[in-house]
Amino acid sequence: MLIAIEPQVRLYVDIEGCGLVPDGPAMREKPTLLLMHGGPGFDHSSFKPLFSQLADVAQIVYYDHRGHGRSDRRPAAEWTLDTFADDIVRLCDALGIVQPVVLGQSFGGFVAQRYLARHPGHASRVVLSSTAPHMGLERKLAMFERLGGGAARDAAEAFWNDPGPRTWAAYEIHCRPLYNRIRPRSDEASRRAIFTPEILYASAAGEQRTMNLLPGLAAVRCPVLVMAGELDPVTPLGDARDIAAAIPAPWGRLVTFAGAGHGVWRDEPEAALSLLREFIAGAASVETNIAPGRAIR
Repeated sequence: MLIAIEPQVRLYVDIEGCGLVPDGPAMREKPTLLLMHGGPGFDHSSFKPLFSQLADVAQIVYYDHRGHGRSDRRPAAEWTLDTFADDIVRLCDALGIVQPVVLGQSFGGFVAQRYLARHPGHASRVVLSSTAPHMGLERKLAMFERLGGGAARDAAEAFWNDPGPRTWAAYEIHCRPLYNRIRPRSDEASRRAIFTPEILYASAAGEQRTMNLLPGLAAVRCPVLVMAGELDPVTPLGDARDIAAAIPAPWGRLVTFAGAGHGVWRDEPEAALSLLREFIAGAASVETNIAPGRAIR
């Protein structure tokens, strides 16, 4: 469905699961899990169908960022982190959602970090998944070279220094297959995604180059789970450690997955979903490492 969040601006929204469920003589309200996809330029479809498994513990709200996917097209001047972050509040107001659990994956994690800075009392909990607080190009290039050799490093350097159709084509060949051990770029979920490349190119050539989201994390006043794969080349583990270190005690928790890449649930679905269930219910502020193939119990 398309939900108007302000005049002339509609976001595509899909909702899974009941918000109220029978619990003995009463109705119990489940938390709302608001999912923010990566990119920029992609859509929410990468969360499906895996995240349906969380519908028993939360009402799940999927949506496409402003200008993305099935949401209304919008001018490039609106493709900013401030606008996307404020859209979370606008969408919650439109849907009557109070204190959501917000999950931001990759670029969605950039948005979630800015949201934490601009609206520190709005969420009940936030998940920052496979994301970064700054460009950190040298870290990216080192990881791409480690996982894919010189060709991957060269393709990554070319794209991030000159984003566009030509460099993206080479990046798709040499870099994107390195994001995960299980390669989502070739599966059905990847093929059915709606991709708007001009948003990616504008962001990679513009705001991403100079962004520094770390100072804003000082405003955090709710539990924040940072999830990171140790084999992630595009948002390397050092980025997650920077984020976790910037979150004031006692709010931050860093969980790393030794055998996972970008979007840890793609490589370790059982462990990732177990962790998310735990966090939605309530989690301690500790750092945890999850070995390949091991679920949290």
